[in-house]
Amino acid sequence: MTKFVRLSRGLDINLAGKAEKTKRVLMPGEVYALTPSSFEGVKPKVMVKEGDRVKAGDVLFINKDYPEVGFSSPVSGEVCLVERGDRRKLLSVRVKADANQEFVDFGVKNVKEMTGDDVEKSLLEAGLFGYINQLPYAVSTNPQTKPKAIFVSALRDMPLAGDFEFELEGQEKDFQTGLTALSKMAKTYLGVGDKQNISAADVEVVTFKGKCPAGNVGVQVNHIDPVNKGEVVWTVDPTAVIFFGRLFNSGRVDLRRTVALAGSEVTAPCYADMLVGQDIETLVAGAYRGDNVRIIMGNPLTGKPVEKTADTGAASYSRFLGAHTSEVTIIPEGNDADELAGWIMPRLKQFSVSRSYFSWLFGKNREYRLDARVKGGERHMIMSGEYDKVFPMDIYAEYLIKAIIAGDIDKQEQLGIYEVSPEDFALAEFVDSSKLELQHIVRQGLDILRKENS
Repeated sequence: MTKFVRLSRGLDINLAGKAEKTKRVLMPGEVYALTPSSFEGVKPKVMVKEGDRVKAGDVLFINKDYPEVGFSSPVSGEVCLVERGDRRKLLSVRVKADANQEFVDFGVKNVKEMTGDDVEKSLLEAGLFGYINQLPYAVSTNPQTKPKAIFVSALRDMPLAGDFEFELEGQEKDFQTGLTALSKMAKTYLGVGDKQNISAADVEVVTFKGKCPAGNVGVQVNHIDPVNKGEVVWTVDPTAVIFFGRLFNSGRVDLRRTVALAGSEVTAPCYADMLVGQDIETLVAGAYRGDNVRIIMGNPLTGKPVEKTADTGAASYSRFLGAHTSEVTIIPEGNDADELAGWIMPRLKQFSVSRSYFSWLFGKNREYRLDARVKGGERHMIMSGEYDKVFPMDIYAEYLIKAIIAGDIDKQEQLGIYEVSPEDFALAEFVDSSKLELQHIVRQGLDILRKENS
């Protein structure tokens, strides 16, 4: 059964440097790290110590609030570092990988003969259940929640996002197995784009036509089965569905995913297969031009900047691939820009939503080389309706942001905070003339609300 949803609001930002559909073979990393920050809302408790030997699939840390939810190692080897930050906050658990990998054998299973409880138990045993997120709160879920539905979005339409159709090639069987497993736990919806050729059984396929952020799973939930107070839905990254399928088809935890290397500063944008927790230095080393760049774990709108470190004695980008990261993007930092006459120039190569620059005369298909500058400081919020033009949800976005800033929980609930996640406000943040960090504001509001309701 297939439904069709047309969205009228949104914004496509055509950035230069989209990944070509070719794969580059990377050298394996020496050290891999699983980072709790990849799993929103999890309070980690380490289950290993430095010097321990682990196999791929052994649990490295658990969720302290729900000890049955563990997070497994992507590789076998020796635990070489339990990295902690301020107030002993766990930053990562690092494993020095073996030359020959060993895997925990969880046994091959026939998903069609399993019940929902069997699927849940298997995911918990393998340390993969934490890859399932939930609305409300946009956090990693727990087995005590009972969802009314499960949502998977196979449409990635953020600027420079990786193409899931390309990642899916050769992995259709695992993807279908993962979808079937999810359908055993609750009714499952698969969101696809109108230009995608993805089909699936055992789930309800919903086709979305519209501009970005039509691929956001929160937007899809809002148009298919909105979340009301007291209700819970689960959301699953499509690559995590493949992880689940591999578990049941092979009996192993295989956290290999296809990652796009994209951006205007990349010399040869492409794709590469990487393990969750792999050092992205293996991907970006020698792959970009210049030094004054910003490397982003994720896409330019919702990703997080990667900081320079000196772990190897020389400046390097030594950080580890996040559990939900499907692209690494590299754009100019922009702090060395020297523009003659500043804002008064016509700016033929700059992007503008409001047509303030003359670049719109060159057509919609023009690619832009945007940098990381904010171009202005934070100022008073003006109720101009600019959020609504790029926010395709039945929610008053500006009023919700004001309610979060004011700390008015009753008003937040009335305005639909249970339905949103920070990424839903990425485009609104991009066009916001007040330069507010909307995604950060929404994240704070959701965290406070979750604490109040716990």
